[in-house]
Amino acid sequence: METNNSPSRKVWRRFRNNKLALSGLLFIITLMLMGILGYTITPDQTPNANTMYLQLTNKKPGRSFDFLIVSRNKNIAKVNFFEKMLYGQVADFKSIPITSYRESEGKVYARAYIGDDEQAEEISYPLINGNNHYHQTFWLGTDLYGRDLLSRLILGIRVSLSVGLMAVLISLFIGVSLGALAGYLGGKIDASISWFMNVIWSLPSLLLVIAISFALGKGFWQIFIAVGLSTWVDVARLVRGQIMALKEVEFVEAAQALGYSTPRTIIKHILPNIAGPILVVASANFASAILLETGLSFLGFGAQPPMPSWGGMIKEHYGYIIMDAAYLAILPGFAIMLTVYAFNLLAIGLRDAFDVKSQNISI
Repeated sequence: METNNSPSRKVWRRFRNNKLALSGLLFIITLMLMGILGYTITPDQTPNANTMYLQLTNKKPGRSFDFLIVSRNKNIAKVNFFEKMLYGQVADFKSIPITSYRESEGKVYARAYIGDDEQAEEISYPLINGNNHYHQTFWLGTDLYGRDLLSRLILGIRVSLSVGLMAVLISLFIGVSLGALAGYLGGKIDASISWFMNVIWSLPSLLLVIAISFALGKGFWQIFIAVGLSTWVDVARLVRGQIMALKEVEFVEAAQALGYSTPRTIIKHILPNIAGPILVVASANFASAILLETGLSFLGFGAQPPMPSWGGMIKEHYGYIIMDAAYLAILPGFAIMLTVYAFNLLAIGLRDAFDVKSQNISI
């Protein structure tokens, strides 16, 4: 029986045998699926999971409450599945948390929830046709605005992974382009690009990202560019070194002898042979981009409220760490830690699978 000994099969076999790296990949895939499904799996399916119940501020995980629908808006249009998955569904009703409920003479009599140790007076409300009350459990509790913490954590996956992905794509485009030119052409071009890389390399990443954010303005899309422009140097240095080592080998000299252009020689013949090291650095840069994004959101330069982001959630609740609601900051921090750890495991697994330990790639 024939066995497939192609290089890609060997790489996958080595990667699969690394249980930690494989678990990191599975965790990342799970996060991606949760981020794609988005609002279809969140308890709060309104845009940005921004339904506020100020009476339910900082409720512990697992708390359940009854809610009374006090009005409905028939002008709210229902969206299809894909629109709901991407953008959520605007609620067509207004509700309040209650502690008691009864119907009498065409009206609803209920006591609004105002605290665990207090009881409100019973008030009459109009009887809404259909289901006019429901029960909801806040599995991870509520934040300081009474919003469902689980829903906002799930939606925060989108911010972290999308920023990481776009930042890595931008850093790969810039880093591979400049690194390839410097390594292949050499001379003054190499000296100029290397000088520019060393200047960027000498700047602290977070300060550079903040400076770029100041220039571009606060916002979600601006952070893609800011993080991407601060993480390309690692890629450029790697590509430059790899191409300098490969440009003298036989197949490159053969391509030059056949009269192939420089772009074709680099793209068709050199870059495929250094794809492994580039993937390793890209995986490590993905983790760095997530950390930069959360740091920017914590400082107020990242995704702006009410868009949920893990860094922004820590910023809103870090003061509760010394109180009895530390989980409000610990849970998003734990999500950041696990995600970054998963990408680091993936990077180490790819490094071992591609056997690039001796090529000065730091993780």
